[in-house]
Amino acid sequence: MKVTYNWLKDFVDIKLSAQALAEKLTMAGLEVTSLEEKQGDFVFEIEVTSNRPDWLSVIGIAREVAAITNSKLKTQNSKLQVKVQRSKEDALKIVIEDKKDCPLYTAKIIKDVKVGPSPEWLKKRLELVGCRSVNNVVDISNYVLFETGEPLHAFDLDKLAAGEIIVRRAKKAEKLTSIDGQELLLSPDILVIADSKKAVAIAGIMGGKETEVSISTKNILLEAAVFDPILVRRGKRSLGLDSESAYRFERGVVPQICEQASGAAAELIAELAQGETVLAKSSGLPKKKAKCIQLGAETAERILGTDIPKVKIKKILESLDFKVKAKGKVFVVNVPVHRQDINTEIDLIEELARIHGYENIPTSLPAVKPEIRGLEKRDLVSLVKNILMGLGLNEAITYSLMDKNLLRVFAETEPIEILNPLSKEQEILRPRLLPTLCRAVSYNLNQKEDYIGLFEVANVFLGLKEAPREELRFAIVLCGVKPLLLEQGLTKENMSCLHLKGILEALFERLGIKDYDFVAAAEAGAFDVYLKNDLVGELLQLSRERLEKLDIKNKAVFAAEISLEKAFASADLTKKFIAPAKYPAIIRDISFVVKEGIPVKEILKEVEAKAKPLLRSARISDYYRGKQIPAGLRGLTISCLYRSDERTLTEEEINPLHASVCSVLTERFGAKLR
Repeated sequence: MKVTYNWLKDFVDIKLSAQALAEKLTMAGLEVTSLEEKQGDFVFEIEVTSNRPDWLSVIGIAREVAAITNSKLKTQNSKLQVKVQRSKEDALKIVIEDKKDCPLYTAKIIKDVKVGPSPEWLKKRLELVGCRSVNNVVDISNYVLFETGEPLHAFDLDKLAAGEIIVRRAKKAEKLTSIDGQELLLSPDILVIADSKKAVAIAGIMGGKETEVSISTKNILLEAAVFDPILVRRGKRSLGLDSESAYRFERGVVPQICEQASGAAAELIAELAQGETVLAKSSGLPKKKAKCIQLGAETAERILGTDIPKVKIKKILESLDFKVKAKGKVFVVNVPVHRQDINTEIDLIEELARIHGYENIPTSLPAVKPEIRGLEKRDLVSLVKNILMGLGLNEAITYSLMDKNLLRVFAETEPIEILNPLSKEQEILRPRLLPTLCRAVSYNLNQKEDYIGLFEVANVFLGLKEAPREELRFAIVLCGVKPLLLEQGLTKENMSCLHLKGILEALFERLGIKDYDFVAAAEAGAFDVYLKNDLVGELLQLSRERLEKLDIKNKAVFAAEISLEKAFASADLTKKFIAPAKYPAIIRDISFVVKEGIPVKEILKEVEAKAKPLLRSARISDYYRGKQIPAGLRGLTISCLYRSDERTLTEEEINPLHASVCSVLTERFGAKLR
């Protein structure tokens, strides 16, 4: 947006130099990207953000200048105040086919216009802001556009099919030659201005060549309107056109300014082109209502960290055209219609900061108040993700919509269906995470990945017989051969259910979940996962039949899906300090052969109960199957750690305890010591 120093002075008594004003504007949020002296004037180029269309006019910038320089805005001297005498003649019909496309359309018929060159002052102003002079009528419409922010367009009235203006969508394959000579092929996505026979302009973007104002024009129709910003934006992109009008319409113009801007232009046309307004007509009504927001003085002080006196708060807001009433410690603020960006109290506080001056707000370190609070759900989700990534897995994000055929690979449950799916692949809401995650495994295998370790944390959608609900879950899939760096060097290890079980155990331990169990399920190679005797998920190796349906060949895939909501209910993240042991521990290993079907967890539980309190821990340190072990048996090694908090243990104390542990293994589980 370009504006000149002298043009601003038409609306504000500016005592500052152009350079000082540029600094003030930048500090208030209107970044002046360049300041250039031209023809005895200064041209400001201002970067206008998309949420401030009110700055796309001289008067909008002038309003800010008045506020930051503590001056009055001289709108009473502006031609915006000029009113046009309306005629009773009704020789024009305005038809708007869709009020959403065009909420307001105003038209003035001005006759006996003498089209010719513009006066020097008008040419100069337009040239300084980058607009070339065409003729006095076109220049006036551009002048009012820059001054008010309301785009106008003048048609040669005698080239319009008499009596009717229609605002409609373009017809399929309809054509129009624009003012700049381009032949445009239109579509129904584009809004046009038409007479009873043809389209004569692209609404909000550019007029047509056939009805442009030329030196031979005698009578004109002056348009001021409001068009749907989205339609204008799409239209200019599809046609490859751009204009000052489109730049403003796509950001939103104020309906209340249409009549005033049109009146100002009509007055200038009467003055510079001797035209007489014989008809003024409009269709549609401005629908924007003034917003009312409460602003607390204490809230402003708390947010800004400085006390702005109430009198100054009221003065700042009123200088920006807000209507303010004080009620105790609260201000009731009516927002002007041109401030589309103001919606909440914090927006008003930002206005106070801008105009009061950021440099006047003292800098200080924020006060940090220690606060003890429990972890929220999102914190726990983040913790779970960090743990799983730390265990060597990669996070995957899959679609929450899936196809029925993929679900049938894993379950026969009836899912929640989409009434109007975009495609077959998006016809249901997923009731499980594993189907889409396993499809990701198939994709990665096709990309020649040797090892795949993925997890996903997301909601599933449950319930048809009961009320539909969402449940937060996480799923893990492992496949392939993982490289491992050991002391002996680099080696590779095939993934198995034990690797997946180890990942889940590590996660549960980090979450403080101690009472968990893995119980063999009816399906071969599958285990149900329990937390405190509550079924929360499953761990399984995908069957060959499932793998074929997923187009996975010659690979084993191991998967788990767990309810995170139930896991969080069992989690305990409290941390307790345990002092380092004062006395050394004694470690004894027991190697034995035992039947395959006996759960390791049950063995460890019995061992720990037998040797308490001196036995502090027992864990499986080795596992073996091979030629030396008969079929149906497996070889295990348990490492037992003994320690006392009161003294150093002796062999005489440990030997009987360890012998009792060995007897439990042989008598209770039928183990054969090695």
